[in-house]
Amino acid sequence: MNYSRPSVKGREVWGKLVPYGMTNPGFGTASEAPWRAGADENTTISFSHDAKIEGKEIPAGTYGLHIIVKDGDNATIIFSKDISSWGSFFYDENNDALRVDVTTKEVPHKELLTFEFVQLTPTSTTAALVWEKKEFPFTISFDVTDIVLSDFREKSKGQLGFSRQNWEQAARFSANNYGDLEEALGWVDGAISGNFYSQKTFNNLALKAQILRKMGNTDEYAALMEEAAQMANMNQLNTLGYQMLNAQDYESALKFFKLNVKNNPENANVHDSLGECYKIMGDKKNAVKYLKKSLALDPPANVRANSEKLLAELEAM
Repeated sequence: MNYSRPSVKGREVWGKLVPYGMTNPGFGTASEAPWRAGADENTTISFSHDAKIEGKEIPAGTYGLHIIVKDGDNATIIFSKDISSWGSFFYDENNDALRVDVTTKEVPHKELLTFEFVQLTPTSTTAALVWEKKEFPFTISFDVTDIVLSDFREKSKGQLGFSRQNWEQAARFSANNYGDLEEALGWVDGAISGNFYSQKTFNNLALKAQILRKMGNTDEYAALMEEAAQMANMNQLNTLGYQMLNAQDYESALKFFKLNVKNNPENANVHDSLGECYKIMGDKKNAVKYLKKSLALDPPANVRANSEKLLAELEAM
C-alpha cells in the first residue's frame, strides 16, 4: 500500500469532508469522482501475484485505489488501472479494473488515516482503511499452493534442484495443500531413486506412502509404511504411530507403537504412546497396563503428566 495520511483535526469527515457518493471535484477532468482514499496523489495497492478481492479476480500489478462512500454502512472500493494521477481529480471509470462492494464498520477513533491488515489466514488477509470512526475492510486472497509450487518448478531448474531435501519438501507441501498428487509422487520418487543425489530414507518413504494413501493406493501404501518403519529411529516410529492414529488406521498404529516398545523397553514415552493407542482403541486393560509401566520408568514431566491424565480419564470411564 502506498498512501498519504490526512488527520481528522476535529472535522466532520463522513458526508462533509468526504462526500457521500460520486461528486464533482471542481478540478481536473472528472465530472464525477469517488473519494481518493487518502490525500495528495493516488493511493495505490500492488499485488505480486494474481489475487482475488472479495472473491473477484484481479491480475498481478499496481492499481489506483478509490472509494465511493455511501450513506450508512456501505461502500464501493474501486481498483483503477490509472496509478499516476493526483487523487481522484482525473478519475475515469473506463480505467476501472475491478469494483467490489463492502460493508463498513464503526471502530474507535483513528486520528490519522491508516491502512491495516486486520485478519490473516494461510491464503488471505483482510485489508482495511481506518479513519475517524469508520473502517472499510476488503478481503484479499491468493492461490498460495499454485504460487509456491510454480516458484519451486522454476527454481528447481537451478541449484535448488540439486538437493534431495528440496524435492521432498515440495512434494510434502503439494500433498498437504491440495496440489497435484501425481506431480508430488514424481518429485518424491526422484528424491528416493531418480537422480545422483537421491537416497532412500525413512522420511521420503513415509511421505511417498502418505501420497499413495491419498491417491487410494492402499496396497503399496501399506508396504511402504512397513519398509519405512524398519528404517525409523525411536522418535520417527512414534511419529509414524500417531500419523496412523490420526488416519484412523488403528491396526498399523498399534503395530508401530508395539515395535517401538520392543525396541526401546526402558523408554517411558513409548509405553505412554502405546497406552494412549490402546485407550483410543477402547482396550482399557492394556491401556492401563502400559500407562502404569510408563510411570514406573520415572518419565520426564511432560510424559508423566500425559500418562496421569490418561489414567484419570480411564478411571472415570
